[in-house]
Amino acid sequence: MNVLSFEKASFGYGGRRLWGGLTMSLQAGEFLVILGANGSGKTSLLKAVLGLHPLMSGTVEVAGAPPHRGSTQIGYVPQHRRIDTLTPLRARDVVGQGLDGHRWGIGRPDPRRRRRIDELLESVGADAFADRPIGQLSGGEQQRVRIAQALVSDPKLLLCDEPLLSLDLNSQRTISGLVDRRRRTHDTAIVFVTHDINPVLPYIDRVLYLANGRFRTGTVDEVMTSATLSDLYQSPVDVVRSRGRVLVAGVPEGTHHTSVPRAG
Repeated sequence: MNVLSFEKASFGYGGRRLWGGLTMSLQAGEFLVILGANGSGKTSLLKAVLGLHPLMSGTVEVAGAPPHRGSTQIGYVPQHRRIDTLTPLRARDVVGQGLDGHRWGIGRPDPRRRRRIDELLESVGADAFADRPIGQLSGGEQQRVRIAQALVSDPKLLLCDEPLLSLDLNSQRTISGLVDRRRRTHDTAIVFVTHDINPVLPYIDRVLYLANGRFRTGTVDEVMTSATLSDLYQSPVDVVRSRGRVLVAGVPEGTHHTSVPRAG
């Protein structure tokens, strides 16, 4: 089943096209990673899937229908940002917002609602800190809670926008593993935006690489090569494999890619 499909899709703002001519589909249980420089349109692609911004041309469909705001077919994990330590919401309150955050008022206590929240927190290993203030949790713990919130509607498609940003290596591995486990146990399709491919390298089925208004899709071995990236950037780029990691060097100045080795 095609959970997500693009047909000759183009996206941009104010007449400026970020990328175009994208035709591809994502099936249930597939893990797609989106890579590319800042400003290449990675997050914009997610906005199109979420129904937050129309395409310039072409079509996008989620589970066979045009996308729309608030679709229960889609779960969304936003970019990781630290939450203020004084935020009074508990972890379970944040997950609960995914169930009924659109409603006014507190409402009556509902045992079914509490059970559902407890199930979601347990599924991501966050049950131990369910009643702690969200702002007092570590970055990795906060991301566990965000994933639980995104899974409230049991979505067919999970969009993750830079969920590993600013996390330590162990937390990156944990969050990546949680997302992969979800797609394996529930056949959920994953679209995972990141600057660094290495934390999710063991899980990837396909890569979509955006650069200079162009793109390449394929397996890691097909896309993450010196020849492919040099063609995309129209500049020499070296891709090296070392100890199970993919290292990219020579990306043109003004772009950002965290797997590029830096001096110092």
